[in-house]
Amino acid sequence: MTLRPPQGSSRKAPVVALDYEIAQEQASALGRLGRALEAALAALADHDEIDHDMAGHEAEPTRNAERKRLVREAGEALWYFIVQREACGLRDPRPVIRDYRVPVEVYARMGVREPR
Repeated sequence: MTLRPPQGSSRKAPVVALDYEIAQEQASALGRLGRALEAALAALADHDEIDHDMAGHEAEPTRNAERKRLVREAGEALWYFIVQREACGLRDPRPVIRDYRVPVEVYARMGVREPR
């Protein structure tokens, strides 16, 4: 479905058109960030599934480091998505946490920045 700018008086038309363009970009950005969050959570779940299949084997330090990186990336993707939702007027993060099945450790990493 394609959104169409609302029709208005000629004096309000530039403002209405700008509002429409901003809303369209906000929705587009929200979609991109939602897909990025889904991908980050899927990568973490895939990693955990492999670790579960290897139960009983000693975890390699590189696997642990990889998992920490995936949790960090998922936390950052969640942060970006939540901030964009708030920019769109959606203030409650609970539906995102529930619907995307965000692990507690990812939620805890949301907004945390690593020192460079």
